[in-house]
Amino acid sequence: MLLTVSVPAVLLATIGTVAAWRLTDLAVREKTRADALGLAEFVATSFGAVEETPPGTAPRIAHRAVTNAVRSNWSALQVVSDLRIVGRDGQVKWSREIEEEDKPFANASALLNVAEGRATFEAPSAWLPWSSGAGGEVLYPLGGVACGGCHTGESTMRVGVLALRVSEPKLRTEVARVFTNATWFVTLFVLTIAATVFIAVRVFVSRRVARLAAVMKRAEDGDVVVRAPDLGEDELGRLAHAFNRMLGRLTDLKVVEIDTQRDLETARTELELKTEVEKRVGELQILFELSRTIASTLDLEEVLHRVTSEVPGKLDVQKFSVMLLNAAGELEVLNAHPANVGSEGLTFAVGEGVCGHAARQRRRHYAPDLENEPLFKVKGEKVRGSLLSVPMVRGEELLGVLNFERSAPNAFPPADQDFFVAVADQIALAVQNARLHEHTLELSVTDPLTGVPNRRYLYQQLESELARASRFDSPLSMVMVDIDHFKLLNDTAGHSAGDDVLRKVAQLMKQNLRKVDTLARYGGEEFIVLLPQIDRTEAAEVAEKLRRAIAESGIEQGRTQPLGKVTISVGVATMPRDANDDVKLIDSADAALYASKRGGRNKVTSYEVGMELEPTRQRGRLARARTGETPMLVRDEK
Repeated sequence: MLLTVSVPAVLLATIGTVAAWRLTDLAVREKTRADALGLAEFVATSFGAVEETPPGTAPRIAHRAVTNAVRSNWSALQVVSDLRIVGRDGQVKWSREIEEEDKPFANASALLNVAEGRATFEAPSAWLPWSSGAGGEVLYPLGGVACGGCHTGESTMRVGVLALRVSEPKLRTEVARVFTNATWFVTLFVLTIAATVFIAVRVFVSRRVARLAAVMKRAEDGDVVVRAPDLGEDELGRLAHAFNRMLGRLTDLKVVEIDTQRDLETARTELELKTEVEKRVGELQILFELSRTIASTLDLEEVLHRVTSEVPGKLDVQKFSVMLLNAAGELEVLNAHPANVGSEGLTFAVGEGVCGHAARQRRRHYAPDLENEPLFKVKGEKVRGSLLSVPMVRGEELLGVLNFERSAPNAFPPADQDFFVAVADQIALAVQNARLHEHTLELSVTDPLTGVPNRRYLYQQLESELARASRFDSPLSMVMVDIDHFKLLNDTAGHSAGDDVLRKVAQLMKQNLRKVDTLARYGGEEFIVLLPQIDRTEAAEVAEKLRRAIAESGIEQGRTQPLGKVTISVGVATMPRDANDDVKLIDSADAALYASKRGGRNKVTSYEVGMELEPTRQRGRLARARTGETPMLVRDEK
């Protein structure tokens, strides 16, 4: 603050002093010039005072007035540093330096060429009062009509030249001293004022301002409770009071802000909780709807179809697939969305790819960026997006893997991943229930001894095949097989041997049939084979193939049989030639089987009209008493 006050003041004072000095210096110079010209004219005029002297008298005597003027100590000549009069012949006639008189002047020609009087004064070398002042020179030509009394001819017009040099005048020296003293006085005065102002500001302003500034700094840093001290009743005091009032209002606003912020935080927390609750409720709703949809059926194929139809839309995934563990221990894609794009049927080994890694680890595996995922495999193509593979595990059993794919990278936040794991658990439960149902159904229609379907499954298939044959007008043949002398085998070799023969015979027949054919244990040692789209002749050939396979099998227990080997008797009947319903078809096949036994066993007989009327053939349970065998001719409704 002191610098801002004192420096400009000193500069203004100095500039003012220098400007005044400059004007004064110019005035003194003009005055000195005028005095020098006047002095030169005075000396020149003195030549008019000529004494009466004889001709040939020396000029200094003839012009005694000039001699006295040049050599006098007149005050007007005190500023003259050099004064000489050079004659026409180039010699110094008069000089304040007597030793120069009557001697040639070195620069006489230049002086004698001056046409008229002139005064040359140099400008001062500096603007400062304490700098030395420049002198000047006056050249005044002598001659003219006034000199005609003593001089004749051309010399009358130019007698000589008066050269007068003036040094720094005393007046300028005195004025410069005054201005120099004034400059120092002004400077000292300004510095004194500045020091006084500085001390006053320091004592009465700066300390108070510093205290107020410290309070303002604390307020700037957030301390709105701080207050400025009482600084009096002047401007600073009123400023401090105003600042305190402002801080008071800020404090009130801060309190309101804190309350508002707290309310907003509470509202934000409640909103987040509400959003989270709504999200969880939505997820539970999705789980409920999905569970209800897939739990409404126990058919595995239908369960997988419903899962594939519901999950992509409800969970907002662009691609979805269900992989189950097949008999070979590989993960096989059974259903996929979108369908029919080549995904169905793909297999992955456990540990292969993202899905295989999830299956091996028995926990979800997330690939946030498929372009940079080393485990991701899809025909060598680069796919953009993200993939979440979640294994379906029930207890210690791995059922399969669910694959959720979205087109954007990093599209599965942790909350979504947790929810998808819950979805996978529900689907795993539905798959497990469907498989248990299938297994239960399989047990209910499978003969536990031989592993082939039982009579219940036979009747289901017979009904379906009859409907298909009727719809497509195609033949349906039935082959009824009975193991020869089976009661004797049980009696001689034991029931365990009989059970073993039943299993081997069933396995051999199964190996010699098509996949579309149905082999079922009909009861006891009897089996029935359904041959869709096989006519009478082809059915007889299939029956013969089965008979020969059993006879040539070399089953060990056959050594105790009458023929030395295990053999079968076979009866063949075909729709629509031999029957038009299931009961008639079974009865016809049984009649043909009885004909084979009656004809010596180990043979194949096709049904002919009237075979069922054979008088020795007994139906139902009465047949046991005669043959020891139990041909089942009626459907067991149990």
